[in-house]
Amino acid sequence: MFCPFCHHEDSRVVDTRTSDDGQVIRRRRECPSCERRFSTQETATLMVVKRSGTTEPFSREKIISGVGRACQGRPVTHDQLAVLAQKVEETIRASGTAQIDSQDVGLAILDPLRELDTVAYLRFASVYSNFETLDDFDQAIDELRSSRAQAAGEDD
Repeated sequence: MFCPFCHHEDSRVVDTRTSDDGQVIRRRRECPSCERRFSTQETATLMVVKRSGTTEPFSREKIISGVGRACQGRPVTHDQLAVLAQKVEETIRASGTAQIDSQDVGLAILDPLRELDTVAYLRFASVYSNFETLDDFDQAIDELRSSRAQAAGEDD
């Protein structure tokens, strides 16, 4: 790490701290040459491979805006969408890969969205899974009903 002041090619780490969400490491450094201190931040970059083959950095904001469209008119707050986006990112990062297909990002959205709002889930799934007929909707609704019935049976 070059010193930003004197451009000396070495520095000493004085302090290391992680951010609240654990995604960023902040290091306080000191230059042995000029003895000035400076901070650096380290992040692990997660890249999304789109259908076209291009890659872009993972963005919670894109998750929030995409799922937000499915939640229009539903009793879902921005904070709930932010938590959903965080869960999705945590799920993806837990896979341990540096690149993930956009298809896999969509799959990671489905389960938390189903728990948040079933109508928004159907809206998102209908676009994401390319529902083409009413039978596709019927099948998705039947799956929701059976999972809800199983959950109710487990609660008893």
